[in-house]
Amino acid sequence: MTAPASGRPPMTARRPLIAIPARFSAHASALRFRAEVNAHKLVRAVYDAGGEPVTVHPRLPADDDEVRERLRFAGGVLLPGGGDLAAHWAGQQPHPGQYDVDEEQDAFDLAVARVALAGRIPLLAICRGLQVVNVARGGDLIQDLPAAHRMVHVVGELTVSCHHHQGIGRPGKGLRATAYAADGTIEALALDDALPPDERGGWFRGVQWHPEDTADTDPAQAALFEELIRAARSPRSW
Repeated sequence: MTAPASGRPPMTARRPLIAIPARFSAHASALRFRAEVNAHKLVRAVYDAGGEPVTVHPRLPADDDEVRERLRFAGGVLLPGGGDLAAHWAGQQPHPGQYDVDEEQDAFDLAVARVALAGRIPLLAICRGLQVVNVARGGDLIQDLPAAHRMVHVVGELTVSCHHHQGIGRPGKGLRATAYAADGTIEALALDDALPPDERGGWFRGVQWHPEDTADTDPAQAALFEELIRAARSPRSW
């Protein structure tokens, strides 16, 4: 069966399972207790692209093997945005403006990033998710960016929805910058093609902006999710 002209898969195609670590939330409408959530626009963008979004409970892992076992069901992984990553993971000092830091969330996300890259699981990383990948690969972060990075702005030829004050500092091992803001801030990373094949990992895209915000109206943003789903459908070995 061929895909429709839009590039999106036919509705009868198998939906690959896309693991998305939950975000802890102190408040959620209609729930009496602390919640674990993912943004509606994010899960909708995955679903519209042909995937089945699956929220995964963040738990402090004993080691990466535990996370590897938990992700065996997944055809792909999406590391979403969220609160700040604790500065100490990159050997840095915290900025007074940091917010919503959660060590358990950090440790789980870092393990997910390591496992996905090492296991060649297709991985899309958004905003905080990209910062997690960078730190997991030994890079560091700019701990406080100007307010211009907390609003819609231009990256290359794209107008993107950005909402972050931490950003990519020194790219981690095997990562290269693929897009910049006007002030030179790194806005996207990819795996370096020069890496040996056994170190290159699988499909990976990482962006600082939030493509889910406009994926329903902007084909360029929807394409990121569609690429993830195509990669998740491809056979791979563990």
